[in-house]
Amino acid sequence: MIKAILIFNNHGKPRLIRFYQYFLNMQLQIKHLCTNKMAEDMQQQIIRETFHLVSKRDDNVCNFLEGGSLIGGSDYKLIYRHYATLYFVFCVDSSESELGILDLIQVFVETLDKCFENVCELDLIFHMDKVHYILQEVVMGGMVLETNMNEIVAQVELQNRMEKSEGGLSGAPARAVSAVKNMNLPEIPRNINIGDINIKVPSLSPF
Repeated sequence: MIKAILIFNNHGKPRLIRFYQYFLNMQLQIKHLCTNKMAEDMQQQIIRETFHLVSKRDDNVCNFLEGGSLIGGSDYKLIYRHYATLYFVFCVDSSESELGILDLIQVFVETLDKCFENVCELDLIFHMDKVHYILQEVVMGGMVLETNMNEIVAQVELQNRMEKSEGGLSGAPARAVSAVKNMNLPEIPRNINIGDINIKVPSLSPF
């Protein structure tokens, strides 16, 4: 199972972080003792330690190594690829194949490259929502969903067409309000007479 996906640049700046498991300080061991602040601090420490482990490795050595002390040591593996200014690091448990994950990273990067036409670090910064959507087509909940790049790209293009046809999700609330305003509703009677009883209907404020 994939425990975390980390993408950072050559200076250790995170560009995409996705944790599929909460990592705790080894002295705690009990999940419910970990507050949100502690979890965030632990994640930041993991990012720093992972960058330190990966960035100091020579380009000629293999692309996987044991996880750091914070991420589980020998029980976990860090599998990575280095492309230009970015490191793509997948933290996995022992059930995953190193070569399989290397191929998965390649598929993910090639999909990004096809969707963004020569992807670069700036695309990950300014199109974070789209990058996360592409990642969710590949991996969800730590499980691999799709490895066929053409299928992933087709889903991304379908999502893009849907957003364009609907004017984007951000415009949906405004369109809903406009539709209600333009509805041809019947006039509300001002007074209701039932025998000797006269009921005055209060005026409703317009939208």
